[in-house]
Amino acid sequence: MITSDLVTELIESNDGKPLPLYQKALCGPTAGAIKASVGSPADLALIRMQADATIPAAQRRNYTNAFQALYRVTADERVLSLWKGAGPTVVRAMALNMGMLASYDQCIEFFSDNGFSEVSTVVGASSVSGFFAAACSLPVDYMTWIFLSQIKKLEESMGF
Repeated sequence: MITSDLVTELIESNDGKPLPLYQKALCGPTAGAIKASVGSPADLALIRMQADATIPAAQRRNYTNAFQALYRVTADERVLSLWKGAGPTVVRAMALNMGMLASYDQCIEFFSDNGFSEVSTVVGASSVSGFFAAACSLPVDYMTWIFLSQIKKLEESMGF
């Protein structure tokens, strides 16, 4: 809602013409950052619930559902703990949305202006935006993997 209002305002300020690519590319990271920031507590609950099954029974938290996981994280730790690990998630979402949203909208304009059918336009724009979403987010995923690998090696060398 917020980003669609932002895009509508930008189009109106551009005399009703479509936004230039650089403005579309700036709207994508904004949407991604908002989405990842809002969704991060739910991701944390999901990860905690999945990890709970892999630890010894004596150390398990035995969450019954996501709401209980969110409540217990807040009660046992603190509210800001709901956003542990949100930084890489936000950066990845920003990169992914920049590639996906800007390229999709640009391709819709291109295919529509060049006489493609509605189905061809949607399929073509979706394919291109999927490629750019992957191309923009995979480097972030790779850097995160390298970083986590280094932490794991450091912990193992220190005996943790």
